[in-house]
Amino acid sequence: MTLPLVATMIGDPCGIGPEVCVKALAERTLYDRARPLLIGSQIAIKRAIEVSNLGLEVAVINAPAAGRYEYGTVDVIDPGDLTETDIVTAQASATCGNAVLNWMDIARDLAEAGEVDGWIMAPIDSTALKLTGKLKQLDDMMPPGTFLFRVSGPLRVVPIGEHLPIREVPDSVTKAAVLNLLRLLNQTLRGWGMAEPRIAVAGLNPHAMGLEDDEELKPAVAAAQAEGIFATGPVSPDAVFRQCIEGQHDAVISMYHDQGQVAVKTAVFEGACSIYLGLPYIHLSIPHGSAYDIAGKGIAQHQSILAAMTTAAALAGGHGFLNQDAA
Repeated sequence: MTLPLVATMIGDPCGIGPEVCVKALAERTLYDRARPLLIGSQIAIKRAIEVSNLGLEVAVINAPAAGRYEYGTVDVIDPGDLTETDIVTAQASATCGNAVLNWMDIARDLAEAGEVDGWIMAPIDSTALKLTGKLKQLDDMMPPGTFLFRVSGPLRVVPIGEHLPIREVPDSVTKAAVLNLLRLLNQTLRGWGMAEPRIAVAGLNPHAMGLEDDEELKPAVAAAQAEGIFATGPVSPDAVFRQCIEGQHDAVISMYHDQGQVAVKTAVFEGACSIYLGLPYIHLSIPHGSAYDIAGKGIAQHQSILAAMTTAAALAGGHGFLNQDAA
């Protein structure tokens, strides 16, 4: 059986991205689940291997099909857009920001062409990206029509919107928005291997008792149920995330960014990852930044990027999530 080929863009080369990537590839069990490929600077990768005291070799290849994907060797596609002096630990620069954007384009193109089964974005640095003049805010990086599905063990949460001011949230809670996401989430989870996804909709107001809960959320859930979607809600937001952790739901739709993110980051931060819903391929990111304060010290945790790699492989193979049997 051919294992899924999962590419990871190494993130900001001046932060912990390269370090967490090579630490993940130092886990032998990863190679039982995926063929891991890195995209980025071989210079940054070799530095990360050295600072982490790992006995890994680096093989620079020009296409995913050229990789050997054997434990002990890091296969990397490096377009050669950075020099030794360009990469200064813990220092944001437009040069490195432009390189990151280029590596992202490479990963996206490979995924769209079917040359990789999915790709992961390691931690990036917003300052470096803004210095390029090509990006004003991180939300600009989200592909149109997509949603970020956060996964932390059994807790899986996706908001109907991202970084909205709180005063604008009630107006965003509409039957159409929630029903659209219910349909997309149900279809996606089925494609990943869940036979009948159980989706809970969090209420907006305390105890799910409010105007929006009655006039927008209840009709959205009822319409989804009429289409054969196993939907529940609105469920009191102070209970629904715990219920998901305990196995009553397979996923939760939250009404705004922090409503779900607080729960995810409180439950299990290390090992959490985020999946973009609405794309024709698997694409993940992780919930922490480039951590300039600990960059170059060899102490960064790699459980989140490892979880992203193994999750991408499982989903690409249609096996569902790691703690759930395939359909």
